[in-house]
Amino acid sequence: MEQLKESLSILFDKYLGEFKEVNEYIYNNPELGHQEFKACEVLTNLLKKHGFETSDNYTGIPTAFIGKYKNGDGGVKVAILAEYDALPGIGHGCGHNIFGVTSVATGILLKEIMKDTVGEILVIGTPAEETSGAKVDMVKAGVFDDIDIAMAAHPTGEAHKRSGKSQAMEAIQFTFRGKTAHAAGAPYEGINALDGVLMLFNSINALRQQIHETARIHGIITNGGEAANIIPDLAVANFYVRAQTLSYLKELVEKVKNCAKGAALATGTTLEIENYETSFANLVTNEKLSQVYEKKLKLQGVEKIVVKENFGSTDMGDVSHCCPTIHPSFPLTSNYLTGHSIEFACASIKSEAYKGMKESVIAMALTAMDIFINPELLQEIKEEFGNINR
Repeated sequence: MEQLKESLSILFDKYLGEFKEVNEYIYNNPELGHQEFKACEVLTNLLKKHGFETSDNYTGIPTAFIGKYKNGDGGVKVAILAEYDALPGIGHGCGHNIFGVTSVATGILLKEIMKDTVGEILVIGTPAEETSGAKVDMVKAGVFDDIDIAMAAHPTGEAHKRSGKSQAMEAIQFTFRGKTAHAAGAPYEGINALDGVLMLFNSINALRQQIHETARIHGIITNGGEAANIIPDLAVANFYVRAQTLSYLKELVEKVKNCAKGAALATGTTLEIENYETSFANLVTNEKLSQVYEKKLKLQGVEKIVVKENFGSTDMGDVSHCCPTIHPSFPLTSNYLTGHSIEFACASIKSEAYKGMKESVIAMALTAMDIFINPELLQEIKEEFGNINR
């Protein structure tokens, strides 16, 4: 592994100019989810240049792609997942520009060191993580049913972060309908839809005392009426409900929906409940696989690998319910960074960012090689996956 590490380091430095060029291109051309045509093209072109067989419109998703490289017959299938969607207003405030390049770089370097090793590398481009989460649809399409392991590394600040947990999440829209009336002249002739939404918020606030401390319920009013002197006949609220397991999420979502039903009953309004975004499963890190990855970081002299509790959600969680998965983070800088910010976006193209990226690329490539050549290790990883309660 020491020799492979040195080879990977040399290869990364050799191709660094290409990686920088693609990273900065995606940074300067931010695209929202399912609109990432430029990012998809530049990433697949880089894979093709380095000997991968590529296809876009993967699983019928226009900005998804897959890059394949196979050595020999049979063997282990390793999937490296890429994200490259931006955020409205602030561009790549989550650093998905360097995320996508990191995944592609890992595939390229892994291919270079495989030589006669039997195995298959799949670099899968997964759009729209920030919104509808293409990985969810890929899971439903069976993409990960025959994958042995899946990996992806997300940018962050300060230090490398251990792959941990994410929250299962359901995005729910509550639409209350009533009847308009003059708010001063004849309010008794109206049915106030906004009262339904306000009572929903109050009921959820009361519910919070009885929920698990790790759960989260947060929402906004997206429509509260047209004018102060009109009893509103339409009011809409969007909520995210998050929990550490799918089973508790299901229980909590039912309680939140009951809050809405009670609010409608109390205010005489009618109620419609629907999902307004894709729901995500919780991330279940494969600890054995995570230990292998961290060992490869330490092989490079990385001493600080921190644990960070994550109350957010990601569609990588759905993948982790299909195959052994890790989703660690690598640092763009030694300073603290707030996600979804202009500062985070700017850090993703600074020279310092490529140090953490390089360490993560080498660690993922070495992890994959370890699994390619060590069937006993893969068996341990799969045994843990089979025994986890999701």
